[in-house]
Amino acid sequence: MNKPLRRIAIFCGILILALLVRTNYLQYVRADELNTRDENRRVRIERYAHERGAIVVDGKAVTGSVETESSDFKYKRSWKDGPMWAPVTGYSSQAFGSTQLESIEDGILTGNDDQLFFDRTLSMFTGEKKQGGNVVTTLNGAAQKAAFEGLGKKKGAAVALDPQTGAILALASTPSYDPSTFAGNSEKDSAAWEKLLKDEDKPMLNRALRETYPPGSTFKVVTAAAALENGLYDSIDESTNSPLPWTLPQSTTPLSNEGNIPCKNASLRNALKYSCNTVFGKMSDDVGNEKMIEQADKFGFNKQVFTPTRAEASVYPEDNRPQNALAGIGQASNRTTPLQMAMVASAIANDGKLMQPYMVAARQAPSLDNVYTAEPKELSQALSAENAQKIQQMMETVVDSGTGTRAKIDGVTVGGKTGTAQHGLNNSEKPYAWFISYAKTAEGSPVAVAVVVEDGQANRDDISGGGLAAPIAKSVMEAVLDSK
Repeated sequence: MNKPLRRIAIFCGILILALLVRTNYLQYVRADELNTRDENRRVRIERYAHERGAIVVDGKAVTGSVETESSDFKYKRSWKDGPMWAPVTGYSSQAFGSTQLESIEDGILTGNDDQLFFDRTLSMFTGEKKQGGNVVTTLNGAAQKAAFEGLGKKKGAAVALDPQTGAILALASTPSYDPSTFAGNSEKDSAAWEKLLKDEDKPMLNRALRETYPPGSTFKVVTAAAALENGLYDSIDESTNSPLPWTLPQSTTPLSNEGNIPCKNASLRNALKYSCNTVFGKMSDDVGNEKMIEQADKFGFNKQVFTPTRAEASVYPEDNRPQNALAGIGQASNRTTPLQMAMVASAIANDGKLMQPYMVAARQAPSLDNVYTAEPKELSQALSAENAQKIQQMMETVVDSGTGTRAKIDGVTVGGKTGTAQHGLNNSEKPYAWFISYAKTAEGSPVAVAVVVEDGQANRDDISGGGLAAPIAKSVMEAVLDSK
């Protein structure tokens, strides 16, 4: 073979080899990626060609599937009490994708997950129609209803946890939305979607997981934990070295209390009962910023939480002395999600042990056999059992005779802490009302709750954690207790 022909043959061989490599790369290496791309309409058609599995609460489906008309997507998602459950399930839309459990558990719900390989294989031989699996949640239907109805038309959120396991019992956010209104791909669905996106009240924002607020005085239980854990005090009934007035460090600005309350040298118990800013501001300064961050981190601050839905990281900041004092009473740059404050209450109720929050109890095959069962996991020992029990006594005093009396439940021990968090530049906007709590029975603490209310309709002087948030927390705790 002459030289020019040999060069052409080698060049053609290289082209064929490159084509073979490229073909195998696309068919094997990138197969899964290409199959799941949004642009691949065949995948979306297949996803909605059969009924989607259910998301289950208390043994009953809160989601379903309905047949569509005039579409190459045969089924679309439906919800029972969509606005109540949307903060838990998220949405699944033919046109706009999916979020939260509908997205995270899509493989199980569509039947495409590897955990359902045996069922898919078996159906090939039996000729049965393809089915999706079910996602069984930890949610308590009565508690969720109490939280959602308690919040009503107010902006806000409520989260309830089982302190002993970390199971999420309620997760409500208002205002909410109905995912059914845009589950299809028609012009009507698009109009509903656009209307929600333009709504200034942000009904699609999951305030329980994705919004951070200043925690106000509810954070004082974390400051108390830091003081006890670092040996500042041994007894919750001994006097603290807390002058009145007390001036912020490196400043000429005195820290004020709400009203004429007995805060001078108040004990930890009385300081929490009356919610003394001066006592806890000075306490945070005495502990120091580094140790305050360390304590907050043990409760779950400064890192994202996955339930499996992602929750924003709550932040206890690295800051100077005056800002650290303010952060110690839940102000300054201290920001937290309602889930995080439920975790704080939960750890205290569980003798200092913080459990990983989770909302998926099990995944089921179409046959209803479990292919996954959740096991509770310890996240951290946030504080010693001895100090947790001391803070329990303090929080129970708050409910018995302090600012949280509206959370009392007959025959049940309840601990709580109110908070009214400043909002806006120089507290120019209406404050946020907070309440964190737990209920205790002879068998332990089956529920811990955090509630935050943004009530723009209320008179400023009427906004308080004890007045707005505590009754909602009480109704959620009662719902859980009644279900036991």
